Amino acid sequence: MAYQTVLVHLDLDPHCAVRVACAASLVAPGGILVGAAMSGVSRRLYRGIPAADSDEYLALHLQFLREQANTALAAFEQQMAQPGMPAHDARLLDDEAASGLSLEARVADLLVLSHPETVSELIAQVLPQAGRPVLLLPALATAAPFGKRVLVAWDASREAGRALAGALPILRQADVVELVVCEAESEEGVTRDVRMADPLPYLAHHGVNATLRVHAVAGGGRFHRNVVGEALLSVAAAGKFDLLVMGAYAHSRLRETFLGGVTRTVLARLNLPVLLEH
Repeated sequence: MAYQTVLVHLDLDPHCAVRVACAASLVAPGGILVGAAMSGVSRRLYRGIPAADSDEYLALHLQFLREQANTALAAFEQQMAQPGMPAHDARLLDDEAASGLSLEARVADLLVLSHPETVSELIAQVLPQAGRPVLLLPALATAAPFGKRVLVAWDASREAGRALAGALPILRQADVVELVVCEAESEEGVTRDVRMADPLPYLAHHGVNATLRVHAVAGGGRFHRNVVGEALLSVAAAGKFDLLVMGAYAHSRLRETFLGGVTRTVLARLNLPVLLEH
């Protein structure tokens, strides 16, 4: 792959080693993998609390949190010592996970996270704040290679355009790249927008040979976006794609919560790696 700076979240999750291995595989020659472990206390709170040496209980609590973070960093260092791993940098951040990762991601090309069995508040906070593409691995991910067969969800939206650009390093090396437009009868305007913002010439200029097709989606109404999310996962499974690329939260999170949405549906049923950008 060809990302110069890849940021990976480090914690004590049993699947962290797989997350690190996947992130390492995305680092370009001469690039760097940055592993970040958070203490879990917001950096904003540190400004308002008394000095740790003046509060015994606070000092013990902060020591415990930092010990946990250092345990994750030590495992990262051990894994990165294996042959074939890229250059790396291990960082302990005195911050909560969402805030710290969002801040660090702004000086990286890609952020790699793992997805728990349920939709995580961490992911919901990081996606709108990071300003960079986020690669989300499913809960049962393995370190097997991915990105050879890539499905791109395309609707000509700003979010889809940002995700497409963020995925270019992967798309250039993929064997198959297919863009799919999921459209219902009530949303013919989507296809019209796609014709005006045809992504295929753009991708060709970046050395990516891709195809585009329209996938008809039945249904409509308040929960139509849920159906689109389900359709994307169905198309990905039927085509044996190993990566999904899509824009995230085209509508507000509040609206997605109450009315459902493509992002929410895909995250709730995630079974393959997905690259998202808001």
